[in-house]
Amino acid sequence: MSWYLEVLRKYATFSGRARRKEYWYFILVSLVITFILSFVDVMLGLHSDKYDTGVFQSIYALAILIPSIAVAVRRLHDTNRSGWWLLIGFVPFVGVFVLLYFFVCDGPRINNRFGASPKMGFNV
Repeated sequence: MSWYLEVLRKYATFSGRARRKEYWYFILVSLVITFILSFVDVMLGLHSDKYDTGVFQSIYALAILIPSIAVAVRRLHDTNRSGWWLLIGFVPFVGVFVLLYFFVCDGPRINNRFGASPKMGFNV
């Protein structure tokens, strides 16, 4: 949970680097929260079949939009890629898989043009 809160503390920080652990724990916790809010929306009758979303789920999605983009940019920085690589996600079929590959790749334990390695001092 601390990795999730760390991303929220860096709400709109697009500089620096993010470890795989920081990125993937944020994604995991966000998915769990989205699932729970979806269930709450259905139980309270706030789910829209037309848009396939609910009120609470939509509010949460808007609330984490900027932190999600920021942590994704920092994750790309850790692999020594520009944040502009996020735009490849708009390429049909291939783009999502390319981004997934970038997010799964380990960043080097050395400094790069985006800053010091977030793994410095860790035995991971």
